[in-house]
Amino acid sequence: MTEVAARLQGCQRRLTLAALATHRNATEITLLAVSKTKSADAIREAAAAGQRQFGESYVQESIDKILLLVDLGLTWHFIGPLQSNKSRPVAEHFDWVQSLDRLKIAERLSQQRPRHRGPLQVCIQVNISNEPQKAGVSVDELPAFAAAVRALPGLQLRGLMAIPEPSSDPLQQRQPFARMRALFDDLRQTDHQIDTLSMGMSDDLEAAVAEGSTMVRIGTAIFGSRV
Repeated sequence: MTEVAARLQGCQRRLTLAALATHRNATEITLLAVSKTKSADAIREAAAAGQRQFGESYVQESIDKILLLVDLGLTWHFIGPLQSNKSRPVAEHFDWVQSLDRLKIAERLSQQRPRHRGPLQVCIQVNISNEPQKAGVSVDELPAFAAAVRALPGLQLRGLMAIPEPSSDPLQQRQPFARMRALFDDLRQTDHQIDTLSMGMSDDLEAAVAEGSTMVRIGTAIFGSRV
């Protein structure tokens, strides 16, 4: 077993235990392997161990890897900040965008999405901790922004994503995740196709699962620290 495969197995075990601790079914929670800055070979190792979904943040680096690994049939999520002048390659090559927080970007992605690929699956990034340096729409902006995204023909709104302010205290970790779950539940009242609550990373996976995450984004715990 490769080191990446062993780390991936450990993450899957953590996810299963976190789900059991809160009486959830682990099969309802997607493990997204965050492969930004990692090599195509490392991604191949993870894919050989059964991982199918990968998250990237840097446009040119990610497109190179997507094209190089096209034979694997992987699902690719863009999870980083997106500039308008780089929206086209993302619209053309990615399956998901999880970091949507500006209407201009949403409109460009919708216009630039190749029709034969079907709608681009998107999540709205929420700045749940209200950090001025962090991307994401505010809680107050969310309803109107979600309605605008739903109206765009090239996009399919799937849910919400957040990166809360870091904390080492499990109880403090759960607070912003609980607020995200409430926003998610409110959104589902008007759009029953919403099914994705993307929250939780290597250091707070358990807290996110306890508060209802349906997708955790794990990088370091699978691929090791960034060099």
